[in-house]
Amino acid sequence: MSGASRMADLSRGEKRALLARLLRKKADHSQSVYPLSYNQQGIWFLYQLAPESTVYNVTFAARICSELDIDALRGAFQSLVDRHPSLRTTFSVNAGIPVQQVHENPKVHFEQTDAASWTGDELNTRLIADAYRPFDLERGPILRVSLFARSAQEHILLLAVHHIVIDFWSLAIMLNEIGVLYPARKAGLPAVLPPLNAQYIDHVRWQAEMLAGADGEGLWRYWHKQLSGHLPVLNLPTDRPRPPIQTYRGASHDFNLNDELSDQLKTIAKANGATLYMVLLAAFQVMLHCLSGQDDLLVASPVVGRNRFEFEAIVGLFTNPVILRAKLSGNPTFRRFLAQVRQTVFAALEHQDYPTLALVQRLRPPRDLSRSPLAQVMFVLDKAHRLTEHGTPALAAGETGLRMNPGGLVLESFPLQRRAATLDLVMLVIETPSSLAVSIRYNSDLFYPATITQMAEHFDALLRGVVAEPEITLKALKEIVATADRQRQDANRKQCRQINSEKLNTVRRRAFGLPLQCRNGAL
Repeated sequence: MSGASRMADLSRGEKRALLARLLRKKADHSQSVYPLSYNQQGIWFLYQLAPESTVYNVTFAARICSELDIDALRGAFQSLVDRHPSLRTTFSVNAGIPVQQVHENPKVHFEQTDAASWTGDELNTRLIADAYRPFDLERGPILRVSLFARSAQEHILLLAVHHIVIDFWSLAIMLNEIGVLYPARKAGLPAVLPPLNAQYIDHVRWQAEMLAGADGEGLWRYWHKQLSGHLPVLNLPTDRPRPPIQTYRGASHDFNLNDELSDQLKTIAKANGATLYMVLLAAFQVMLHCLSGQDDLLVASPVVGRNRFEFEAIVGLFTNPVILRAKLSGNPTFRRFLAQVRQTVFAALEHQDYPTLALVQRLRPPRDLSRSPLAQVMFVLDKAHRLTEHGTPALAAGETGLRMNPGGLVLESFPLQRRAATLDLVMLVIETPSSLAVSIRYNSDLFYPATITQMAEHFDALLRGVVAEPEITLKALKEIVATADRQRQDANRKQCRQINSEKLNTVRRRAFGLPLQCRNGAL
């Protein structure tokens, strides 16, 4: 019998009683089995539907550019697994309730491969295969460490972790602690890391108690009001028909906004009592409005989810995608719309602790298997310097050649081709010291690469229109997008005419026996 079937056989009262028993002993870290957080429940449910899916594989690859002590590196990752219970956890069903079990003293999954004779293409193929190999959440392991030896001076490190136990903040914690554990192991000395004030079980318990109390009801009242009425479904024009069941095949398009534009956007933000995040989010929502023609939009945006200080150093799944609603009717100016976005963001952050999955369960939006519930797109902004402090520059941006130095282990970011997309569209912006690095991740079953390239051009054009005139109306911004479309179409037609002309000239030259390299001679 499947986990879903066993759960259906239990009454609501029986489920609550079982949950209460699992959470009864407060701060009892000796127990090894406990429930899932709301975010984990959502991922577990999707895993049950498609256990071979790799959409929730969190990966990190880097070239090691320093002398390497492999035994010390293996030992450092073993210490990391020993320190963080989430990294030695498996998942199963207990009387119809999904539970997670922490295992004592498991050996870290560390694979070492001789790749000295491989070509670059062979290496990339193997990296992709290992990065996107499915996880068995019921048997483990939940973390895989792979090391590929290219030479005595070069190794490629690949980490793959399932998202059910990790977020990007957690990955930064792991790399930061490796920077302490590795040199200590290498020197044969005990590593000195601050003791953890809590474990992930404490977060699960806190979340359950908060949601069951007055604080949880207060959060629910806000979100119920914010997401009341008809919930809009974003209908971006797609290049292919939407499959009847949501697919997760993905790709990405990366580009940069230069430092001058970045500075101008920050100036607008400051002048309006907003943040760079709010300005970029507003521009993204305007772009969606221009492309879809819809005045009511829902955009997801993840928050770190670690408001309590004791959770800051824990490896686990804390991030929560809040749902931001935008109303774009009435042709407001961008400045006026930015004021709306500012108010929406501040309110969402104040009420961020309510899990999105709980919203889905209580709001019960019409279920469409071809789309994600509530929001089909996401916007993310992060700072490269904050990521660098935690050891993960360009972790999300996908930039190559950037370096980090955790504990003398010199790592250079190594690109991994993206193969998964959890939503229709995700815009990720990384604020670097000199520019804004943007990555648009998209469902490749819906959009062609050329369409996403054009979308990137729209975003750039909108931002330039905003910095040129903050009082510009949404109607005028829509005309900027339309003009960019016309210019691109004209350029495409010109290119097609040129290509056709060259093909015709080639045929003529062959007919007259002229050299093909002659391009300008009259016939």
